[in-house]
Amino acid sequence: MCFYPLLSQSLRAHTTESGRFLLPSILLLSPLCPSVLLPPAGQTHTGSIIVYRLPWTWKCSKLLMKFIHAGLNTIAMILAIVSMVAVFEYHNARNIPNMYSLHSWIGLTAVIFYSLQLLLGFAVFLLPFAAVPLRAALMPIHIYSGLLIFATVIASALMGITEKLIFSLKNPAYSTSPPEAIFVNCLGLLIVIFGALVLWMASRPHWKRPPEDLELELTVGSKLPGYE
Repeated sequence: MCFYPLLSQSLRAHTTESGRFLLPSILLLSPLCPSVLLPPAGQTHTGSIIVYRLPWTWKCSKLLMKFIHAGLNTIAMILAIVSMVAVFEYHNARNIPNMYSLHSWIGLTAVIFYSLQLLLGFAVFLLPFAAVPLRAALMPIHIYSGLLIFATVIASALMGITEKLIFSLKNPAYSTSPPEAIFVNCLGLLIVIFGALVLWMASRPHWKRPPEDLELELTVGSKLPGYE
């Protein structure tokens, strides 16, 4: 829900004094796309990370969880790509330079590596062609790279909202700490806390999905040591 103020601000930017909303082209929607699409993309990406860590999912088959994990990542990837295309179109229409800030560099890098991560995950872990030793060797890399991409997305989001404030707040300026700046700074702190909680959940051994030999006991209702 934290992105609704950004959505409202973008809507007001494209509304006439009489209250009529202007939609002459898709380019007017471009400023809306990061506000509308990127938060759901981040939430979907988060869901794909912790879906294996939720105890009530351990009774589900591993194949089903793989499809859910891959599906959530695919949805997040589509939303992120659409948002980036919209930003480039908006910049080009307004003659704003592209790819000049650290925020844009890190954001594009995260999307590129996220795409590679998704393709590698499909090829190795979802399709039944890769050998088991190959899957076992690549699994630690797959997990580490997924968490690294998530942390990179958090960093890019923090830089993005700060950059937007610096460019948007002129009178009063961002340096004078107007209410908008305080609100978005608090939002940034919440994003950091949210990212830390997700990384904590993904790194705790006792929240890891039990091995397959213990999954059978869990399915039939036996209690697992350490999981009561």
